[in-house]
Order: sequence, then C-alpha cells, then structure tokens
Amino acid sequence: MTENTNPQVPENSTAPDKIKDHFDLFHTDTYQELFEYKRQFEGAHSDEKIAEVAEWTKSWEYREKNFAREALTVNPAKACQPLGSLFVASGFEGTLPYSHGSQGCVAYFRTHLTRNYKEPFQAVSSSMTEDAAVFGGLSNLKQGLQNAYTLYNPKMIALCTTCMAEVIGDDIGAFIQTAKNEDLIPADLPVPAAHTPSFVGSHITGYDNMLVSILKTLTAGKQTEATNGKFNFNLGFDPYVGNIRELKRILELFGIDYTILSDNSDTFDSPNTGEFKMYNGLTTLEAAADSINAEGTFFFQKYTTPKTQEYIGKEWGQKTYNFRPFGIQGTDEFLMALSAITGKAIPLELQQERGRAVDALTDSQAWIHGKRVALYGDPDPTLSLIRFLLEMGAEPVHIVVTNSNEGFEAEARELLANSPYGQGGTVWGKKDLWHLRSLLFTEPVDLLIGNSYGKYLWRDTHTPLVRIGYPIFDRHHMHRYPTLGYQGAINQFNWIINTILDELDRKTIVPAKTDISFDLIR
Repeated sequence: MTENTNPQVPENSTAPDKIKDHFDLFHTDTYQELFEYKRQFEGAHSDEKIAEVAEWTKSWEYREKNFAREALTVNPAKACQPLGSLFVASGFEGTLPYSHGSQGCVAYFRTHLTRNYKEPFQAVSSSMTEDAAVFGGLSNLKQGLQNAYTLYNPKMIALCTTCMAEVIGDDIGAFIQTAKNEDLIPADLPVPAAHTPSFVGSHITGYDNMLVSILKTLTAGKQTEATNGKFNFNLGFDPYVGNIRELKRILELFGIDYTILSDNSDTFDSPNTGEFKMYNGLTTLEAAADSINAEGTFFFQKYTTPKTQEYIGKEWGQKTYNFRPFGIQGTDEFLMALSAITGKAIPLELQQERGRAVDALTDSQAWIHGKRVALYGDPDPTLSLIRFLLEMGAEPVHIVVTNSNEGFEAEARELLANSPYGQGGTVWGKKDLWHLRSLLFTEPVDLLIGNSYGKYLWRDTHTPLVRIGYPIFDRHHMHRYPTLGYQGAINQFNWIINTILDELDRKTIVPAKTDISFDLIR
C-alpha cells in the first residue's frame, strides 16, 4: 500500500490548547501546506504571472478596458429591491415583512440586515421551489399568508416579490384577494404589496415601491376636509437609527406634532430586556392612515422616494418638501424652513449646537483642507457628503454611484461646479467598485468614504477608508450614532478627521526614521 503523504487536516479536539480562532487557524502550517497542495488541482498561474497581471490592472491601459465593459458588473455599490422593501416595512407597528419567493432570498435579506445591525430581523417567505416556478406561486402564497397570520398574529403583512415571482408573472394582488376570499386571512387585514424584481433598480427602488403601497393601503378612504395639524417626515433608506431619534428630538424642541413614515429605530436597535418582542416598528397604523390629512410631508432622500412623493402630491393634494439636513448648510436650511413653516423661532439649544459644530470644524479643518477624496454610495447620501466635504475645504474627486440617475448627476455636477473645491470632481454614474479601483490607482486620492465593501479597495490601493453608509459589517455600533443635524455633522467630521490622523500615525511609526517630527500633539 502506498503511504499517504498528503497534508492532513488535524482531528478536532476539545483541549483548550487546540482551539484556535479562525483568523489564526488557517495560518497554521498544516492549513498552509494544504492550500499549497490544493493549487496543483486548480490550474493556478505562477505567483510571478499573477503579480504581473495584478500590476497591469493598475495601469491607464487597463482602466480604459475596464471602463469600456458593458455586460458585466463587478462589486456594485447597491443591493437589490426586496432589501429596501423589507427595510421600510419594518418601521410600521405590528408589521410582518413577507417575501414572495424562495426561502434563500429572504434568508439573504434577513442576514444582510442582521449583520449590519447585530440585531435579529424577522421576515417570512412563500418558500417557493421548482414546482412553483413551473405552476406559479398561488398555492405557496395562500398557505404562506395563512401560516404567517396564524403563527405570528401581525397587524399588517407587507408583501414584496423576488426574481422568481416576477419572471413567472405572479399576480400578487389577485393572489392576496384569493387568500382573503377563501378566509385564509381576515378580509380587513392590510396586505400592501409591491413588485420588487431584483434584476432592475436597487434597494432604494424597492423602498419606494413598498412605501407607496403601504400608504395607499392604509390611507384609502381616510381623507378628511380638515388637516390634522401634523407634518409627516420620511428619512428614506437611512441606515443610521440615530438619525430618527435625532430628528424626533429636533421636532420636539420645536414643539412640532409629527408622524415618522417608517420609524424602524427600535427595529434595528431594540433594548435587551430579557423578553422577546416580535414587532418593534414605531409608526402606528393609525398614525400612518391619518398621514393623508397632514399639513405636508418632508422627505430627506428625494431620489429614493420619487413615486411616493408623486403619489402624495397628486392623490393627496399635499405639499411635499425636500431637504437634506446633513452638515452645517443642509441643517441650517432645514431648521430655517421649519421655523418659517411653523412660525416658531429656532430653539436656543439648536443654535448652541450649531456653534459647537462650527467650533469643532474650525478646530480640525486644517487637517482636511485640500484633501482629495473618493466616495461612493446611494444618490442622496452621496450628495449630502459632497456638500459637507466642500464645506470643510476637501476636494471630492471620484464620485461613484451605481444606482445613479440623471437628476442626481446633474445636481452633483452643479454642486461641484459652484465650489472652488469641486472643480476636479467627476461623477461616475452606473459604475461599480471595480471601476473605482482603476480610478484610485490611476488618479490616487487621500481618502475613501463608503461602506464596508471598500475595505478591499483600502487593502489594494492603501487609500484610508472612512466607513459611512450601508452596509457596515466589519465595524460595530456605528448605526447608533446620528449623522443628521449639527450633532451628526460632528460625528461624521470626527470619523473623517480621526481616520486621517490614524493614517498619519501609520506613516510615522518607525522610530528615528519616519517619526522625525514631534507628533504627539496634533
């Protein structure tokens, strides 16, 4: 018998000295030998060839080929529609998000949200399989709705579709009505439904589709002749639960009666009391139904909510407002509008907060002035960041927005053109993070701002990364901080400035070689 000399994975052992963290485990000699042995079956190129090609991908020649591609997307800075749909639905009282598709789809969306917030996220699905793809998903949906209502007793089920349901053409409106006609769910149970195919649009499209469906469902027949004296507020696909709480604090300082259209701050940051609570959405169905009678509705992400705004303007006959209360100027504009609309003075507490924010920027502005920045994300948050960077004298250079649109691009270019610090900026709509990689290698910058997926760009190009946006998987608790208002301006400024100082420490870490300037006090 031939002796087996292949590398062997060690047997499992419960001995404490044998247990290793997975970050260390795969660096042990045994696994490194196993990986090297495995290469002979993979047809891998030599290390020299890999290094040669990797170096070529940093060139202008490769950049031209990279930007010429049309049929391939590599690491897009967006997610798919159902994610946004489930996200907005979770902000309403007693609401069970429901994904009409396979179990794998809803498991992915739940996991995506859970990993960002470190918080369990409840959603169900029709668990469609191959037979449903052939014969349609009616049976799955009827049984799924019945089970979901019986087991979880929701006040509302918010239903969205996935690719499978859209490709086979399921009529979800008719399916829901059939379930009600057969007494599988109560006839008066609100079941707003949104078509959210993953192969078009992005998570912000799904957010909009579900929000307008929820409002249509809940407000039907609820309009009165007199207004209720309230104002509605919607933050869009905003991953920072701290922003909802900060907004409510500001409105309460003004004494404004309000309704948040989708308040999921507790959904993604619920207190650990030792008792499980199935539903944590804070916008009551009663308040959402009465939102049709408000004085007006404020939106903070106009490119996330175009259908909802059009519906409210045309069908409700209600005035809509668009503001981005981020940074100094954006917050100024929002507070002055609240003051003008309500006839109330801006509270002294907020005026003092503005002074502190301006003081903080003044203290540290020299460290960011003139810094070249690349950033990526959704249209509205990206515009807010561009504006904030320009306020600080930073220079936005590469702006990548995968789920871009013409309105956003025109607004971003105008914003850049109107500032001396924006003259070198370029807006790259419909591009992905592999495009951004070429930009960072051919036209390097000092700083990169975006979500966790940018860490591979940081490792590859050595451009310091400031994690702002969604998702942030590899850092904890950032979603708890507000980025809205003057407090939010300080938080974002803090993240940016201290990333710059962290990088400076890394560059001056060698004693008597790179630390030749006294740098303890900065």
